[in-house]
Amino acid sequence: MKHFKIYIAVIAVLSLASCKKVLDKTDLSKLEPDLVFSDSVLVQLNMDNLYDNNLPLWGGQNTSSVLSGTQSQLSEEGYASGNKFMEGTMSYGTDEPKDFGTALNTNNTQPTTNWGKIRQINSFIKGIETSSLPEFTKKKFLAQARFFRAFRYWDLVRIYGGVPLVLQPLYGVGNDARDSALLPRNKTSECFTQMVTDLDYAIDNLPGKWTVSTDWGKITKGAAAAFKGRVLLYYASPMFNPSDLTSRWQAAYDANLQAKTILDANGFGLNTNYKTMWFAELNNPEAVMITGYNTSTGDQTKKNNGWDKACRPSYLNGSSSNLPTWELVRSYPMKDGKMPGDATGAYTYYDSLFYKNRDPRFDATIAYNGCTWPLDGNTTYKLWTYYETSTKSTESSASNTGFYCRKAVSEGTFTFSDPQYSGTDWIELRYAEVLLNLAESAVGIGRIATTEEGYTGLTAVRKRAGITAGTGNLYGLSAGLTRAQLFDAILLERKIEFAFEGKRFWDLYRWKRMSDLQGWQRNRLRIVLRTGSGIPTATDLKNTASANYRDVQNLDNMMTNYFTTIRNNNHDGTNSTTKLDANPINFLATYYFFPVPQAAIVNNPSLIQNNNWGGTFDPLQ
Repeated sequence: MKHFKIYIAVIAVLSLASCKKVLDKTDLSKLEPDLVFSDSVLVQLNMDNLYDNNLPLWGGQNTSSVLSGTQSQLSEEGYASGNKFMEGTMSYGTDEPKDFGTALNTNNTQPTTNWGKIRQINSFIKGIETSSLPEFTKKKFLAQARFFRAFRYWDLVRIYGGVPLVLQPLYGVGNDARDSALLPRNKTSECFTQMVTDLDYAIDNLPGKWTVSTDWGKITKGAAAAFKGRVLLYYASPMFNPSDLTSRWQAAYDANLQAKTILDANGFGLNTNYKTMWFAELNNPEAVMITGYNTSTGDQTKKNNGWDKACRPSYLNGSSSNLPTWELVRSYPMKDGKMPGDATGAYTYYDSLFYKNRDPRFDATIAYNGCTWPLDGNTTYKLWTYYETSTKSTESSASNTGFYCRKAVSEGTFTFSDPQYSGTDWIELRYAEVLLNLAESAVGIGRIATTEEGYTGLTAVRKRAGITAGTGNLYGLSAGLTRAQLFDAILLERKIEFAFEGKRFWDLYRWKRMSDLQGWQRNRLRIVLRTGSGIPTATDLKNTASANYRDVQNLDNMMTNYFTTIRNNNHDGTNSTTKLDANPINFLATYYFFPVPQAAIVNNPSLIQNNNWGGTFDPLQ
């Protein structure tokens, strides 16, 4: 997002001297709520502040403690060492998510936890409900606020189950106020019902599309419907629906079909280009819900995403935080949509030529040894991740996995001074997700014919990706897949389509398949330069004037004849050269539904602990 508003809470409206009406006549430090919410300028500033506090960060970061940071590192698609969640060493009372309380940021002005944000949202809702603004205007503001309340509750319920439903601001002054805040947990079902109620209000009262360019990024009717579809898909998934209740899947199907219908009617759809869609703003049809960023370097105006810097090699102004594993690399289909090694496919697969004839999303997402990655204005830049010897990398600071994530990384010449100032918008909800949410919920109710959404959502996404149509225009899928097989196909499709978008962990989590990684040790790919007659040296490969440099143009020949590929395809960690995890992944079943923090229970004895952590609260009710 290249335009930007300075978001500011009304309690600190020191920069609004040019505003008229209330501001020209009132001491700004003593504004009363009835004056604030009768002035459209101040209401919009409050609304802007709610957006700034509630929209997720790049990569879908939205929670705290053990689940914060790069979500890809909480599954098999990425890697970071020392994560207690993946190692099974999370200690209750110390390491669990602590998203209770109303903590503020270091400037003591903005809430940093879900509960603090819910309190801010409820205060805004109460102010608008009693406002003297026109009813139509009030409803649009209320609709956006209620969307964010549902968004915050979803972030809580998806890890704890039911939590207290607080729909009015609770004031903490005095014993009576304190006692009234000691609320018990509502049932999980009641929380989902409230989220749907808030989202239905948003759907009913928001426009299908905002028409003014400065409104880019505001929640639309379609975004609210799409998020409702996501919420109800969670509720239908095995984590919340172990009995596989058809009614849950039907509700998810109805919601996602409604979302697709609304979005289609308002010009949304798949962007034609999977790789470059991230850089299309304002009228990007794929972008259903976004968080806007800018390229400013000013202390008061900058809102940069940090994504470019996290993906780039450290020697190219990056921090190398987003590193794909060998497990993710091997997951990509071939160009015909068949899996590597599938005898019915048109392409032969070799680990040494892992990049060849893959699903086009592979090259849009994975940067690998010998690929062309046009960074910093160098259109022919070659990325090398090989090792000159078994222990010495050609990189000044080597990728820990042998790969980099190139998804949504700005290529060519910067339009900003440094990658840390990247302004690429984050797309939290893409049209592709709506299609796959609809496909999954359709499979849930048995709509699995090739002409029904269980298939058509998959094939539409694969067609856009550039996979060849193949037999029956099924883009590599087989006809006649069972319900279970289609569920598996959709989860794999989501893994590829949304790689490094913060979705994989939550898909495994809601399907209770994190346990599938039990005992795994994630792996790198180690490529080592051979030595001998006719083989170029590392110096040759770095010197464009070398007689052997011409071989760089034939990567297949180099990988076959000049490099040794060291890999482990069994996830068992037996190859010390390739394993990334020091210890096997040890996901614990108790991590399905996290414990309510001990400090929260001490503060509020009405909170009952989850039954998988020694309490009696059943998060499935």
